[in-house]
Amino acid sequence: MLDGMMRRLIDPPLERVGGVLAGRGITADQVTLAGLALGLLAAAMIALGLPGVALAPLLASRVADGLDGAVARATAKTDFGGYLDITSDFLFYGAIPLGFVWMDPGTNGAAGAFLLVSFYANGASFLGFAILAERRRMETRARGVKSLYFTGGLLEGTETIAFFVVLCLWPGGFVPLAWVFGALCFATAVSRVMLARKVFPPR
Repeated sequence: MLDGMMRRLIDPPLERVGGVLAGRGITADQVTLAGLALGLLAAAMIALGLPGVALAPLLASRVADGLDGAVARATAKTDFGGYLDITSDFLFYGAIPLGFVWMDPGTNGAAGAFLLVSFYANGASFLGFAILAERRRMETRARGVKSLYFTGGLLEGTETIAFFVVLCLWPGGFVPLAWVFGALCFATAVSRVMLARKVFPPR
C-alpha cells in the first residue's frame, strides 16, 4: 500500500548511489547477492536470539535490494537479474520469520507457520498475476521500474519491512503480531485474486 509513496522518496538517492557503484564496476547481480547474504545473516542472528543486533544487516539488505535495480538501470537490465532479484526477495521474506521460529520453536512455531503460509499464498497471487500481466503486455511504473508487473495491495514490501523491524525491536510480540500480519497477508492475496478475476475474465 505504501510502496508507491516510498519509491518516490528513495529512488532519487538510490539512483545516484547506483550510478556510482556501476561506475566502479560493481554489477547489479553482485548487489543482489550481497543483499541476500545480509538478509540471511539477519535471520541467523534472530535464530541465535539476537534480534536487536539483526536489525542492522536486515535494513542493509533492503537498501541493497533497492540499489541492485539502480545499478542495473545504470548499466544494463537483464532478465536473469530480475529473476535473481525476486528469488532472493522471497528467500529473505521467508528466512526472517523462520529465524523467529528457530529462536523459540515452542512459543513461536504455530504463529510462524501461519505467517509463512500467508507469505506463500500472497507470493503465489503476486507471481501469478505478474505472469498473466506479462502475457498481455501490461505495464506499470507505480512502484518504480521493475522486471515484473507489481500489483498493489494492502501489504507490500514497505509494510513487511516495517513489520520485521517491529519484530526485531519487540520479539516478545511475535505471536500476536504474526497472527495479525498473516491474516492481513491472506486478505491481500484474496483481494489480488479478485482483481485478477476482473482483469483477466474468462473468454
